Amino acid sequence: MPPSSPRLAVRALILDAQQRLLLVNAYPGGRSDLWCAPGGGVERGSSLPENLIREVHEETGLRIAVGAPCLVNEFHDPAGSFHQVDLYFRATITAGQIDPDWRDPEGIVTERRFVTRAEMAALRVKPDSLAEAAWGTGVLYDPLEPIVR
Repeated sequence: MPPSSPRLAVRALILDAQQRLLLVNAYPGGRSDLWCAPGGGVERGSSLPENLIREVHEETGLRIAVGAPCLVNEFHDPAGSFHQVDLYFRATITAGQIDPDWRDPEGIVTERRFVTRAEMAALRVKPDSLAEAAWGTGVLYDPLEPIVR
């Protein structure tokens, strides 16, 4: 069987008024200490911004406005067939706030928090270029990284 195409996902880089970045846990139930930007898989028939608005709301309860793209990141499983391309967009909150009682309908994201750049440096995050993309300018490309758990 031929390998499948890479999975496409969208993610939001959301900085609050204090210039803190919104991160979510990457695995439910404390299975990993890995953090990432909110977002997820793209569904056919919806634009990238529409997908991102849906994913961010599911994971955080927030409503957002989607801005310009700022990062393309790829990751894969060197021992398997998994390969994902993440497209990151700058985004701003238009409604809502982080509520510890919010539940992701898929049960994947169970924690969400805003962090400063210094706080993020003490966390395990992916992709490697996340801080540069969040607090920098322009558009970055972060080439193929091995998947981590």
